[in-house]
Amino acid sequence: MGRGVYDAAIVGGGIVGLATAHALLVRTPGLRVVVLEKEPRLAGHQTGHNSGVIHSGLYYRPGSSKARLCVDGARRMVAFCAAHGVPTRALGKVVVATTAEEVARLDALRERGVANGVPGLVRLGPDELTAIEPHATGLAALRVPHATVVDFGRVAAALAALVATAGGEVVCGTAFRRLVRRADGLVLETTGAAVPARVLVNCAGLHADRVARRAGARPDVRIVPFRGEYYRLRPERRSLVRGLIYPVPDPAFPFLGVHFTRTVDDGVEAGPNAVLALAREGYRLGRIRPADVAGMLAYRGFWAMARRYWRTGLDELVRSLRKSAFVAALQRLVPDVRAEDLEPGGAGVRAQAVARDGALLDDFRIVAGADAVHVLNAPSPAATASLAIGESIATMVAERLS
Repeated sequence: MGRGVYDAAIVGGGIVGLATAHALLVRTPGLRVVVLEKEPRLAGHQTGHNSGVIHSGLYYRPGSSKARLCVDGARRMVAFCAAHGVPTRALGKVVVATTAEEVARLDALRERGVANGVPGLVRLGPDELTAIEPHATGLAALRVPHATVVDFGRVAAALAALVATAGGEVVCGTAFRRLVRRADGLVLETTGAAVPARVLVNCAGLHADRVARRAGARPDVRIVPFRGEYYRLRPERRSLVRGLIYPVPDPAFPFLGVHFTRTVDDGVEAGPNAVLALAREGYRLGRIRPADVAGMLAYRGFWAMARRYWRTGLDELVRSLRKSAFVAALQRLVPDVRAEDLEPGGAGVRAQAVARDGALLDDFRIVAGADAVHVLNAPSPAATASLAIGESIATMVAERLS
């Protein structure tokens, strides 16, 4: 790292941290910016472990940060990828209702999408659905024609290159330990050199609440990790899915349900579920970190969440432990899929902020203090919205620098 005081030190080398660094340097060329990533490579967690969908903004409450930033961010993301040679595929999506109750929710979803400014939404009947996705069945569907897929890891790499070209620094293998406030500014103590800075930006994802507390903040939420597990369709069965096939989401649960996604490399992923993880980086079922478990059990919001969602959580666990249950959920959308069509895929861990009353935060949560900005809840669609989020954070940082 260079000598002197940084204007902004960003903790977290995922797509939101890198987008923030890029936005700061575009806004104020010559600003001294450093991104600190604890892993040996960038985008090693949420950014690099998702299905790569550039979401349209269909699901989110009108007027919410998610709705506003996702719609704006999707437009920016597609343009960014085109400008910087990152491949995308505009495959389109269908959201499929399989029961009468889901049909009513589908119509409400369409109204929400229209209110959020999502373009081109079309209500489909059963025959129109099968014309688009021949192997999908349902009572009705909603067509989202501009749904696009990308590799967000490649987006992160492009952002990192732009940050370096603009004079910013990206340092991997350096974990944040604590923040010291001195009369002349901040000092970030890390596993490497001490980093003096004027403003701290916390984009630490799965560890955002911990970084906030180590920086002297008192966040009113706690990160609870949920593992999302995927299968992949075997190559000879990929013809079952042309684009993206989603269920109508449960409005009481901020997860979209298992679905099919044709990826930018022309594979087809099936999933994810949403299983409580016993480690914040628990990508495997057997991965348990006692300190993470103890932290959850000591948090009253965890117990309130468990009381509220125990039945849903049990269903998700069953789908994790029993492939037949996972397949049954997929067959509601594509009845022709069989257990032997699926091979194990990867997994991701979602950093879900939980309030003290057990509520799963359904909107982004970004909290600013006098010398720090903390991104306390940025799950999906944060990757889609990252360029818009980064610009919003850059404005907050500029206010603190001035």
